[in-house]
Amino acid sequence: MDLSPALVAALPKVALHDHLDGGLRAATVLELSRELGLPVPGVDEAGPAATGEAVPGAGSDVDAVANWFHAAADSGSLPEYLSTFEHTVALMQTAPQLRRIAREFVEDMAADGVVYAETRWAPHQHTAGGLTLDEAVQAVQDGLDEGVAAAAQSGRRIVVGQLLCYLRHLEPSDDLVDIAIARRGTGVLGLDLAGPEAGFPASWFRAQFERAREHGVRVTIHAGEAEGPSSIADALDCGAERIGHGVRLLEDIDQDAAAADGTVPEDLPATGGRATSPGFGHIAARVHAEQICLEVCPSSNLQTGAAADFASHPVGPLRRLGFAIALSSDNRLMSRTRTSREMLLVAQTFDWSLTDLEQVVLTGLEAGFAPADERQALRDEVVLPAFRAVREADQHLDEHPDRATGPDPEEKLEI
Repeated sequence: MDLSPALVAALPKVALHDHLDGGLRAATVLELSRELGLPVPGVDEAGPAATGEAVPGAGSDVDAVANWFHAAADSGSLPEYLSTFEHTVALMQTAPQLRRIAREFVEDMAADGVVYAETRWAPHQHTAGGLTLDEAVQAVQDGLDEGVAAAAQSGRRIVVGQLLCYLRHLEPSDDLVDIAIARRGTGVLGLDLAGPEAGFPASWFRAQFERAREHGVRVTIHAGEAEGPSSIADALDCGAERIGHGVRLLEDIDQDAAAADGTVPEDLPATGGRATSPGFGHIAARVHAEQICLEVCPSSNLQTGAAADFASHPVGPLRRLGFAIALSSDNRLMSRTRTSREMLLVAQTFDWSLTDLEQVVLTGLEAGFAPADERQALRDEVVLPAFRAVREADQHLDEHPDRATGPDPEEKLEI
């Protein structure tokens, strides 16, 4: 079956790893920057004061903003990549701004066929306008709720929640744990640790994550992107149930030995228990045996230098060796991407089938932090029926090739 751009775009998808401050629409950056009198990246050096007048050349200016973020983030360095967020965070300091951007997050996810999404963000970065941490979290939740309601009215089904991020370079504190505990069941799904990885170990936040886990708060931690397998081990020792990125886990695997061993067939699905190959080091063996989900975001990995190109990206061999893989877009503005695009590019690069994509979606859904009954309902009522329908339609076309209609398999996926 040809996995055309239109087909992949129409499939139900799961986005576990998408940053709220990395997914602003370029048009929203332009509009809010003008309103606040801030310089517009890629357009001007000093933004004019807000006048309420229409922005001339808005279409080309939107393109310029999008181009600037993509080029600036394409640095080959995680710290330089992260520096682009100074511009977006400055536009997210009031309740109306946060509510709008959260609502647009849901709208954009639903438009991309995402049926389950978790958005992560760092509330400590959003209090400069006078909001308390809890007020900021409530503003985001209001926007998410508005987006879900709007999606439902348009016939799109989506489950959405937020993850609250600690930042590695800031002092550990208990405030986000307190908020996550208080808001369990009302939209906050868990905690994350983000920010510059090298030199800022997850273990500094061990007490916070241990307390969170004691109260049933779920935990995911960025690791294995700017540093190697030891960073992943540190995150796991702090209670991480998933790993954000995790692609440098491949450094703990002797691929030749793993391939020669034969205990992990190439078509092994990415769910269920495993026999561990002798080619795995201690950390890889742990991740493999426990089927800890790796939240892989290929395009951003290329921009931060975690991989040189798609052909050499670790997601291919990691998936082949039976690790639990979920694909996400990370920062849609900075990487000029979306979940559909990530899935399509990976499928094309590594010759994945529809079954491969289905298993990746199901793995992400299984690893989600929303209540199990909500995720099970999506699996049974949305995801499995959609993939089954595609297979049945393909079988019908095989039996009746004269009736073939549909999208051009050579169609490009526009971003």
